[in-house]
Amino acid sequence: MSAFILRVALLTAVYMLVLASHEWQDAVVGAVLATLVLAGTRAFRQTDRVSQRSFDLRTVIAFVPFTLAVLVDILKGSAQVAAYVSGIRPLVKPGIVRIPYGERTQQGVVVSGILLTLAPGSVLVDLDDERREMIVHAIDASDPAQVIAGVQEFYERHQRRVFP
Repeated sequence: MSAFILRVALLTAVYMLVLASHEWQDAVVGAVLATLVLAGTRAFRQTDRVSQRSFDLRTVIAFVPFTLAVLVDILKGSAQVAAYVSGIRPLVKPGIVRIPYGERTQQGVVVSGILLTLAPGSVLVDLDDERREMIVHAIDASDPAQVIAGVQEFYERHQRRVFP
């Protein structure tokens, strides 16, 4: 119960920060909205504590280079998109690329999808659980094997230790 109250308080604080407000009425509205969001998403959140993996010190330490790699990926994607938009590089063949899940857990697939969308130049379109593939639109899909290899290399090198 205390974890639920903490979540409501944190979501309420985020709501108040977004509003840039310190009025008690906004705090009440934020708390009500936070409670509704948490109650409404309870079925979607993982509740099986046995299947949750525990974080050890190596995972926490690996998070630092992972975060830096994500930032570098965002900068590279921004530069690539800027080159296309400004006309420095011609837009050759944007398109859809199917990227296999590989050894990723469900959490790993979600994180990979978020990272693909976070970095400019690619966006997660859909997840095909039957074929175990992420369907991604890439700004440069002229070599789908290279796109797949880049995503897989990032996973193996940076993400796997933190979000397998």
